[in-house]
Amino acid sequence: MAMRDPADWMLSEAIEALARAERLHRQMFQPPSATRRPAWEPPVDVLETEQEVLILIALPGVAPDQVETVIEDGTLVVAGRRVLPPQLRTAVIHRLELPQGRFERRIPLPPGRYDAVRRAAGDGCLVISLRKAV
Repeated sequence: MAMRDPADWMLSEAIEALARAERLHRQMFQPPSATRRPAWEPPVDVLETEQEVLILIALPGVAPDQVETVIEDGTLVVAGRRVLPPQLRTAVIHRLELPQGRFERRIPLPPGRYDAVRRAAGDGCLVISLRKAV
């Protein structure tokens, strides 16, 4: 097996530490909500084509019908809860890195109007497709 370049390893560790710090910053420095407070925010990708805006939300183990989505003032609000399946609640946990509990993410949408919304699950992501109005 080839030795890894220490510079590559250090860069990888630094990028991972920065990503963790950014997640913690988002969680800790949110203004308090008048309602339930989310425990975490899932990562998202927002992509735009000529016909639609695609939002990919990393939610492994969460069924699409268990996620609330609403558009408020040009922002897509995605909320729900990720919990361990009942059969794993008595398991011995050796490592638990995927966040559990209530989540919420507010995603600013590109300007425009949308006339259709589709939701699907694939590869551990919730995929929301907003078709642009013509």
